[in-house]
Amino acid sequence: MKVVILAGGLGSRLIEKTNIIPKPMVEIGNKPIIWHIMKYFSHYGFNEFIICLGYKGEVIKDYFTSYYSNNRDLTVDLGTNNYEVHNQHNENWKISLIDTGEETLTGARIAKIKKYTEGNRFFLTYGDGLADINLNSLLKHHINSGKKCTVSAVKPEGRFGVIKFLENQISFSEKNIKDVDWVNGGFFICEQSIFKYVDENDNVMWEKSPMENLANDNELNAYQHSGFWKPMDTLKDQNTLNNLWFDNKAKWKKW
Repeated sequence: MKVVILAGGLGSRLIEKTNIIPKPMVEIGNKPIIWHIMKYFSHYGFNEFIICLGYKGEVIKDYFTSYYSNNRDLTVDLGTNNYEVHNQHNENWKISLIDTGEETLTGARIAKIKKYTEGNRFFLTYGDGLADINLNSLLKHHINSGKKCTVSAVKPEGRFGVIKFLENQISFSEKNIKDVDWVNGGFFICEQSIFKYVDENDNVMWEKSPMENLANDNELNAYQHSGFWKPMDTLKDQNTLNNLWFDNKAKWKKW
């Protein structure tokens, strides 16, 4: 199965980094977050990727087209313009880097890569979030559902204290994760039939009418994941993920 990664957004909430590089290239543990996402899928044997490029997509292209030489030791003979490779380890990845437009919204981005999915079922995810979802269990759950699309459902951190208004006073408590609603965790499995819900000329968010219409048609399945999940929306999120990595507590590191 191929893995489609949405990597074209502006990342405006992480402007401290994304004014120079696209959000998927922001580093966690000295590697771009998109690399961590791809390593996670690769751990489960999924090594073919379709990356939907947009904002500063050339940075992602440059990273992967230079990946071979930048991740090994070399001896270069400038006189003959030849080089010798000293370590041969390489990722077993096949990557399609597809320009889907700088201003394109996620629904239209998905529509634009239809031909690269080659008529097969595929994973879909965002280029800015990490989790320890069991992808084999997610796939089995999707197949058993018989639906056109499965979305991972997660519970985010309860970031804010809860105030309740009583008759003559208020109560305050930290929000418990058990009290938080399930939200879109960003790891999907899609059948080819989802393409009738998106149109490259209809610039809409995948999370709006396409997913809403799938749900209305009873073709949207949900896989509940109670483990680790962390999107990288802000500089604070990046710092949290970096701390987990350098403290050897990165639950997404399965390799």
